Amino acid sequence: MQRRPSTAGSLLKSSLTPHGERVRRSTRIDQPGKAVGKRTRRVTKPKQNRPATPTPSRPPAGKIHTPPFAGNRRLDLYICLLLLVLTLAIYSRVVHFDFLNYDDPEYVTENVHVRGGFTWAGVAWAFTSFHAANWSPVTWLSHMADCQLFGLRSGWHHCINVLLHAAAALLLFAALKKLTGARWPSAFVAFLFALHPLHVESVAWIAERKDVLCALFWFLALWFYARYAQRPGAARYALVLLAFCLGLMAKPMIVTLPFVLLLLDVWPLRRANRLAVLWEKAPFFLLAAGSAVVTVLAQEQGRAVKSLVAMPFGLRIENASVAYAAYIVRMLWPANLAVLYPYRHTLPVWQVLVAALALVAITVLTIRRARSQPYLAAGWFWYLGTLVPVIGLVQVGAQSSADRYTYVPTVGLAVMVAWGAADFLDRRPDARRAIAISAAAVCLACAGMTWFQLRYWADSGRLFQRAVDVTRDNYIAHNNLANYYLVHLRNDEAMEHISEALRIKPAYPEAHVNLALVLRRSGKFDAAEREYQTALRLQPASLDAYSGYGALLVAQGRMQEALRMFAAGVELEPEYADGHYDLGRVLASLGRTNEALAQFQETIRLRPDHVDARHTMGVILLTHGRLDDALAQFRAEAQLKPDDANVHYTVGTLLASAGRLDEAIAQFTEALRIKPDLDSARRGLESARAQRARLPLR
Repeated sequence: MQRRPSTAGSLLKSSLTPHGERVRRSTRIDQPGKAVGKRTRRVTKPKQNRPATPTPSRPPAGKIHTPPFAGNRRLDLYICLLLLVLTLAIYSRVVHFDFLNYDDPEYVTENVHVRGGFTWAGVAWAFTSFHAANWSPVTWLSHMADCQLFGLRSGWHHCINVLLHAAAALLLFAALKKLTGARWPSAFVAFLFALHPLHVESVAWIAERKDVLCALFWFLALWFYARYAQRPGAARYALVLLAFCLGLMAKPMIVTLPFVLLLLDVWPLRRANRLAVLWEKAPFFLLAAGSAVVTVLAQEQGRAVKSLVAMPFGLRIENASVAYAAYIVRMLWPANLAVLYPYRHTLPVWQVLVAALALVAITVLTIRRARSQPYLAAGWFWYLGTLVPVIGLVQVGAQSSADRYTYVPTVGLAVMVAWGAADFLDRRPDARRAIAISAAAVCLACAGMTWFQLRYWADSGRLFQRAVDVTRDNYIAHNNLANYYLVHLRNDEAMEHISEALRIKPAYPEAHVNLALVLRRSGKFDAAEREYQTALRLQPASLDAYSGYGALLVAQGRMQEALRMFAAGVELEPEYADGHYDLGRVLASLGRTNEALAQFQETIRLRPDHVDARHTMGVILLTHGRLDDALAQFRAEAQLKPDDANVHYTVGTLLASAGRLDEAIAQFTEALRIKPDLDSARRGLESARAQRARLPLR
């Protein structure tokens, strides 16, 4: 068992009695044959002209430094409370933010399994699906819980992200404090994690729920590991493993946790000199390897991995070097942040050389200082190692870097700064006030910049306008900004960004689909058709192209061709509810009623809240004399649109036709409450009351 180093705190506790009296310990030999080393105790009052406390001695470098009063739990509680309040206050504005048109539809708004809330089928899907090119069942279950509780009210989804982020920050403080015993460096790292603007992307983006969940389980695993290292046991080991497994099921980036645990064994735990420490990590590495295999399979199935032909390995090495350096720069100077930084296929040679030399120099420096300042190596290799899965050696997506990837890795850089400052204070205690003021200023500056950065995440328009403003040749940002304008029927503004996206990347199928939509809205059907054909040639599996092309053909009255387009879309994505609805409408127009009803039923099965499908199905059933079935659909529509007076009027009319006058009167009354000047509802109410008055008394 290693001897704990002497520190100011340990000296203070051992040399003073609870009453402030000095205790001297000595070793003496009283008589021959008596035991040597017997301790005697003599209590003396401290002299008036001498300080009551001994001069603190500096602990050996690299050892765990336990400051005075490290066990003050009340102070820790105050730190946690301040951390929680500041985090919630800074991120409070997200309650008014909307869903984004980038990834949020895939994860929440258009995901039929998630929108349905908790169901057995949904839970099974979460554990068996490779949706969004990942296997992340815990993330899917989290989104399902949100929809179960809050529906599609985006503010509540944002609130859960913020709460998880705050919980992760608290766990980070608790874990570092337990690992090192150093309160203020741990607090600084936690505050920096909670308030840094580089982390806004992970918190303010609903689709990045996986990031905050992963960090939560990551830091929980660190806290469990600190307890295990303090007193090893099977139960404590199992808790570390459980947190790791949950993290893997949230986001596979946590595969680097075993490597981080080994770093912590070196510093601050200093337990890496035993072979058992390596063996105990074996289950972690096995789980990490399994998760890596599953992730690669999921991303290949989702066609998310770029080929070496499209992005040669040499280019990936260059981009990785620049990205490592760029993340450090953004942490130190978080300006011009964007949701997406486009991948550049040619990088300036000077950028690559400067980045590579800087990385090598810092690595050499931390290795050389590993004995005297081991926290530098621990923090630096935390940063380098945890970024490996997302640094671009296996390229996924069109980004060269992403701020969300720094969510956990920059903790390593913060550790270097925080313990570096603590080490400096050991040598220069007179600088304590200056260091404290500087740390507070950094945290407050981060809080202010985070508040400023958050405004860009209010909706897709602001977010992608910001990306267009601070990046170059960002064709994805231009196209997503065009999507935002198209939803709001601002066709001219959309056209500007579509043109710019196609200028940057002419073979971009999503931009061709948007261009076709603008042309279709302008009545230029022939030009629109050519754009849809171009999009399908570039990307034969484009669901949006099939759907838009089908709508164009319907507008031209070419129903048989439209039928083929919608059928192809449904075959491509069987769980696309709107595709089944569009197919049902075309079938109904062709007189194929039973097939149309089957498509509407499938639409409602996939999305029970699909109002248009219920309304159209109700109309068809009514025209075929199926009054009760039609009434069921219109009643469901009224529940989905409780403030629509016309729907209540329709339900009242059907109930009156069925002789259910009391229910009809209630519906007419509700319609008039919502819209008092709805004359048809007033007449219906008078007619229903008159019919009821003519009924014989029972």
